[in-house]
Amino acid sequence: MSVPEQKLEPDSNALKVPFDDLGWVGVDPMSEEVVELRENLSENNGIRGLEVVSPDEVERATEIFHRDGFVVVRDVLTPEQLTYIQQGCEREIREIMSMDGNRQGNRGSHRYSFGSASVTGQLIHHLEWAMLVDLPLVTPIITSIFGAPTYMCRGAAGDFCLPGAVEYQRLHSDMGDRRTHGDYVAGSFHDHRGLLTYRDLPVPSVVCNFLMIDFTAINGPTRQIPGTQHNHDPIPRLMDEPEWMKLSTVCPAPAGSVLIRDIRAWHGGTPNLSNDVRAIPNVEYWAPWYREPHHISMPREVFDKLSPHGQDLCRYIVMDPGENPGRGYRDNLGKTPYLMRRENQALTS
Repeated sequence: MSVPEQKLEPDSNALKVPFDDLGWVGVDPMSEEVVELRENLSENNGIRGLEVVSPDEVERATEIFHRDGFVVVRDVLTPEQLTYIQQGCEREIREIMSMDGNRQGNRGSHRYSFGSASVTGQLIHHLEWAMLVDLPLVTPIITSIFGAPTYMCRGAAGDFCLPGAVEYQRLHSDMGDRRTHGDYVAGSFHDHRGLLTYRDLPVPSVVCNFLMIDFTAINGPTRQIPGTQHNHDPIPRLMDEPEWMKLSTVCPAPAGSVLIRDIRAWHGGTPNLSNDVRAIPNVEYWAPWYREPHHISMPREVFDKLSPHGQDLCRYIVMDPGENPGRGYRDNLGKTPYLMRRENQALTS
């Protein structure tokens, strides 16, 4: 029987306290368990030999992406762009925190999805996120990965974790074959012959996560399991993961970088045992040949500020003039998905 999540408690101080003081609510940063885990991560965390490429290495970035299911590219944001999106993240994180005094989260304790919390499922109505759609140093790499410039922007949101996120998020994939539950349809790809799954396809979707701070061994760097974008094996439950998978994190990597991901690759969140809020706003793209349902979520006035290519990418998510996308966050912040709740970690997907 499913246990309902507790009702969120407001936090009137979230808009006033120093930004990096938003975490460690109800969690002792100096407890024996936390100190031991912090020491272990400091010594062992991170993908050995992680190659972080420069923006002009388009072919190398593409090669690594198709091999591993992800690639890290440094220095894709100018200092001004980085400051701009950092300020946007802080503003939105404070608003979300003002609704969640216990730091219950919507991806586990102290861990949040911007998109799940938003009433539209997106944050692309904000100019800071719209700026990320067509960055001069990222667009050539995305075009190379897809093999054509005619891909589509699905939206933009991302996630963040606060200091005090002491638990691992279970490994997962952001995509699946088409499933139906009554009138509800999830996913798009379905081979009526039963010969192919979504994992047998060329890359159908790419997500770009932008690093707002340096990824370090202890501040919740994303863990990515290389080469799993085409893997048909069941994704292991958290308690079944080998230790090397828990330590397979994208660090060190500098702020201003982008983590470009094939959304099929296995990935998950890790503990943030630092004193820094770790945010990774994102932009999501569909391949030129692939589509899934999407939200009409970009106001016309935001669309009009994009480059011609950015407007072409967003042509399916732009609203009619005068139409309002709706703003703000859900009363329950979208809740934590069933299999990511602590009491369900032993269940299989």
